[in-house]
Amino acid sequence: MKFVVQEHFARTHHYDFRLEMDGIAKSWAVPKGFPAKRGERRLAIQVEDHDIDYMDFEGEIPEGLYGAGRVRIWDKGEYELLKRTETEIKIRLLGKKLKGVYILIRFPKGGENAWLLILTGLK
Repeated sequence: MKFVVQEHFARTHHYDFRLEMDGIAKSWAVPKGFPAKRGERRLAIQVEDHDIDYMDFEGEIPEGLYGAGRVRIWDKGEYELLKRTETEIKIRLLGKKLKGVYILIRFPKGGENAWLLILTGLK
């Protein structure tokens, strides 16, 4: 299955993390980028699902539209789904930049759509 990280220069700079899952692109906004060291955590806010085709998008979203700003693909590749429940998604990313095992865990204290993205291992 595919994943993509799109760097989004919108009202606030962030990264859009998308996983091909169930025929759509499950999506999270990651404001501070991806964890680089084992055990590091980053807030990831789940946003609306996108069409799979959007995972290839690079370009400009015009002013006046939701998400207006420049979008570029920062990384992409395949991923292996290791575990999936309502509160946890464990994956192995095999991208050009991102390689390793990551966990997305629901983070209720952060709000209804808040998750934590944690790098757990580099293999």
